[in-house]
Amino acid sequence: MSTLWTPDGERHVRATPKHDSTDRRSTVSDPSATEVGDAEERMEKLREELLQTKAEEVVANHCYGLFELAALYLSASPPRLKDATIAIDALSGLTDALQGRLGNGEAEIREAVSQLRLAFVQISVIKAEDANPSDTE
Repeated sequence: MSTLWTPDGERHVRATPKHDSTDRRSTVSDPSATEVGDAEERMEKLREELLQTKAEEVVANHCYGLFELAALYLSASPPRLKDATIAIDALSGLTDALQGRLGNGEAEIREAVSQLRLAFVQISVIKAEDANPSDTE
């Protein structure tokens, strides 16, 4: 029988059986030919749908995803400002590089970037104040 050292002393540890029933590898099987065929068919349908969509709509959709990502990092407790910066900068880069080419949602996306920047500054100030409370009392 093996032992494990802990701050409270040695503890006896039972050996794990070689063929544990919880071993996931023993319960996973390769997909069948039918499952593979179905997956390939679904992927082909998705490709066709994507090809029928304007690129500006797809990119705008990704912009909304970056907005959501930045908002998620800003609303985390504590806020993840470094991660939010990456998402905000990526969204800003896309909107700047594609100015005039993001379709009907462009104004909304630009407003979202402004709101994220404002929220970032406000949260940064609050976080800095929490880290360095003033001695005004």
